[in-house]
Amino acid sequence: MAPALVDYAAAEKELYEFDDLKIGVKGLVDAGVTHIPRFFIHPPECRANNSSTPQNNGADGVEIPVIDLEGFNDNDDRRVKMVNAMRYACATWGFFQIVNHGVPVAVMEEMVESIRRFHEQPQEAKMEWYSRDFSRTVNYYSSGDIKGRAQPVPAEWKDTLSCRAADDQWNFDALPELCRHEMKEYMKNVIDLQEKLSELMSEALGLSKDHLSSTGYLKSIKLSGHYYPACPEPDLTLGTIKHSDPSLLTLVLQDKSNGLQVLHNDQWVDVPKVDGAFVANIGDFMQLLSNDKFMSVEHRVLATPLGRPRISAVSFFLPCAKDRIKPCGPIKELLSDNSPPIYRITSYEEFMRHYRVVGQIGGRALPHFKL
Repeated sequence: MAPALVDYAAAEKELYEFDDLKIGVKGLVDAGVTHIPRFFIHPPECRANNSSTPQNNGADGVEIPVIDLEGFNDNDDRRVKMVNAMRYACATWGFFQIVNHGVPVAVMEEMVESIRRFHEQPQEAKMEWYSRDFSRTVNYYSSGDIKGRAQPVPAEWKDTLSCRAADDQWNFDALPELCRHEMKEYMKNVIDLQEKLSELMSEALGLSKDHLSSTGYLKSIKLSGHYYPACPEPDLTLGTIKHSDPSLLTLVLQDKSNGLQVLHNDQWVDVPKVDGAFVANIGDFMQLLSNDKFMSVEHRVLATPLGRPRISAVSFFLPCAKDRIKPCGPIKELLSDNSPPIYRITSYEEFMRHYRVVGQIGGRALPHFKL
């Protein structure tokens, strides 16, 4: 029997009461719930089994682009192919996978396991980190950013460990001891990879290879370790709602679980797990800066069916702290009489204020800034 429509106003109060328990979604699963609380139930049109938005598993040749970084430092045809592949992926998909990127597999695997260790430690040990004060260096919280968005219900079926630098300087000693070493090694490697991608993206836009790095647009990093517990009713909820990222660039390290989907040509396409690969996607602010030459697209994560939890490490690359209030708009080198600016001058801080209103409830922030 289909569940009754949810009274979201009443469910919101229940969500806040659940949040005050600080047990996370995993705490519910550990307690043996067989039916999810109603504040996790999403409207039928938003669920994975909604027939109004088709799904595609790649069987008809629709697949996420893959960019091979083998020979990155060679000034030959391989470099040209990489730039062309980057241009195609960013302009047509906004999503791509990266192989032969230089990050050791052991570092990637240890990062995933460290996130698992944190979330699977005894509940009382995690509670000291539970907070929605995002001025802190470290936050552990559940169900998405329920207090930062206009409509907190329905909630997301996941727990998150979020870490960030203070003024773009990492204090690794402030991170949980269970994953401190692994995060430090991982971040060093991810920063190196970001520099490679920054070069290719700059060249794909027809700019000098150091353009994006010299601006500081990608200098700041927020790292989220997501844990999606197995769900007893995965068809009723989502791990992460449909959204686009407000960042410039996002890098995702997945475990061996499926569930990540990208909306391409009005159909949901699975992002398959490729051994040793990263998933990357363009964020909204990069689309603004590129004057729509690069596209930020909506994506989501399905709830994990019974079995092993899904784990991912997500790195969001943002402007450095001092530059978030600076006025900026489409990169001037990309503008001409034939390519006038599509967006008005704004700042990353202003953009984020509007994103928090509409972007975290399934809306798009970019149209608000169009001329």
